[in-house]
Amino acid sequence: MVTYKFVARNTIGKRVTGKLQANDEIDLQSRLKNDNLYLESANEVVRKSVSKKIRSDRVADFARSLGKLIGAGVSLVRALRIICDDETLRQKERNIYMDVLKQIRTGMSLSEALTMQGAAFPPMMINMFRSAEASGTLEATANQMAEYYSKEYKLHKKIKSSLTYPKILGVLMVVVVAILMGYVIPQFEDLFKQMEKLPATTEILLGISNFVANKWYLIILFGVIFYIIFKLLFSIPAVRLIKDRVKTRLPKIGKLMRIIYTARFARTLASLYNAGLPIISCLTIARDTIDNKYIESQFDTVIKDVQAGQNLSEALQKIDGFTKKLVSSVIVGEETGTLDDMLNSAADQLEYDSEMAIQSMVAMLEPLIIAFLAFVVGFIIISVIQPIYGSYDTIAAQGK
Repeated sequence: MVTYKFVARNTIGKRVTGKLQANDEIDLQSRLKNDNLYLESANEVVRKSVSKKIRSDRVADFARSLGKLIGAGVSLVRALRIICDDETLRQKERNIYMDVLKQIRTGMSLSEALTMQGAAFPPMMINMFRSAEASGTLEATANQMAEYYSKEYKLHKKIKSSLTYPKILGVLMVVVVAILMGYVIPQFEDLFKQMEKLPATTEILLGISNFVANKWYLIILFGVIFYIIFKLLFSIPAVRLIKDRVKTRLPKIGKLMRIIYTARFARTLASLYNAGLPIISCLTIARDTIDNKYIESQFDTVIKDVQAGQNLSEALQKIDGFTKKLVSSVIVGEETGTLDDMLNSAADQLEYDSEMAIQSMVAMLEPLIIAFLAFVVGFIIISVIQPIYGSYDTIAAQGK
């Protein structure tokens, strides 16, 4: 249902304004007529969208609790009331769930109530619940959504935790170089001034050191400016499209990203298809979960081809950015009539492949960072020691 702000007149011609929920303007007109009111104009009330999405693991908890309670024979209103009373909920989440409960009590469906919360709930979950309400499979769908978002959160956490050590090494490298350039090297400056000629590497090192020590605020300022510029630049659709395309083609990293994108799409498509949604709806919803504009931009052609009667495998084969394993699984599923099973199998395999690819990338990244740090430190040591040894050689030659 939609909330409308209306202007109407009663039987004696008096103007009446107010708000009322209805399916559409025709339904609104009918409801007002029952109260002897005649609609003049109506505007849909746009609810203020929740700015922050609920985290995947919290969405999974919500769906899991809902599925278990409904499976136990508890009514939807009572189930939501129990979920709202959970002491582990954050206040923002509790407010959202309370508002969902409030909308349900007015006669609104669960999917519509979730939609009213703006960006709080994922569009995929809303569409799945809408389909479940029509087929009477809300319990099974809620449990399926709990499993889906649990897996999504676990994969996200694995990626994040795998990159923790390289991030620490990167920060350590910056700190070490900053200390060497800003504090250690200036200690040798008086000594180097007494020397007639310095090696080129030492001159370069002193120049960098003086800049870091005296103009460090410019480094921070330029860093902030470049960050803002890049953020604004990548917010332009055309630029983001190019960036996302490059991400799929980078050596090593590109392969990992393709696997992650394919795994994400396959899991979403499998969940939607298993819920009984039409294949066009499945493709439309699954496309928006990939998080790569370059791949998403190719789905208009895919959807048109499938609508024209082309096999799903043939349509997906044209996507640049997916791994071939997905298409192979879809072909087998179409030939054997087990597309839902093959999609689930492909999603499981691709998620495993993505975990292995992440581990491989991290294993490659760590020694590269260490090697780069060793190179920087080695360059500094050589640049410092070289003129000192040169001065010793000069003194020794003069002594002879």
